[in-house]
Amino acid sequence: MTLGRAFQIAAFVIAVGYCLRMVFFSEYTQFAGPFRFFTVWGLFLATIAHGLTVFSRDPARWDGFIGAASVQNAMVVLLYWRLYFADPASVTANGQLGVWWLEFYLHAVGPHFLWINALFVYRGFRRPLRSIGWMVGIVTAYIAWAELLVQRFATEPSGTVTNGLPYPFLNNLEFAGRASFYGMNFVVALVFVAGFALIAALIRRSLPQARP
Repeated sequence: MTLGRAFQIAAFVIAVGYCLRMVFFSEYTQFAGPFRFFTVWGLFLATIAHGLTVFSRDPARWDGFIGAASVQNAMVVLLYWRLYFADPASVTANGQLGVWWLEFYLHAVGPHFLWINALFVYRGFRRPLRSIGWMVGIVTAYIAWAELLVQRFATEPSGTVTNGLPYPFLNNLEFAGRASFYGMNFVVALVFVAGFALIAALIRRSLPQARP
């Protein structure tokens, strides 16, 4: 077994452990429990991506999805820490980080594991247009989920405009403001796709290596 293969398996097993922790030890007092959050979508997308690199007979077939999962996790890291350092209460219920080892895995360590796998071991981002297609689907699905279901059935957090949207700051924005926020961050996601594709190409050129 190569070191890269061992890393993929370890990253997958760790991610599965965090998924199980999220499912069985989260609070479900609000509609959908932890599945309201973009961060948790990122955790499960990353777990699937790791699993595809480990178990798929043709991992190259899933290059677009693995790239999209990597970009979605980059968006999680960017959005969470940018908003947290600007105003902790904008993304947390009480302005405080929760369980530290969980928060840092979800918003730092876990995404880095996926990027290492996607860029250095799996050697992905060969089909960036497919990643964009997957990103359109993921982002559209999450926005529809949050706006049409979570907002309707959840009662907290509450804001000056609405209640129930997963992140407190969203409840202080009119729909036009939220749409602008969603659109702006999707543009940033496209920039991330291009950036990851460029980095991946440079890695493949400078560090030629067969996929495990």
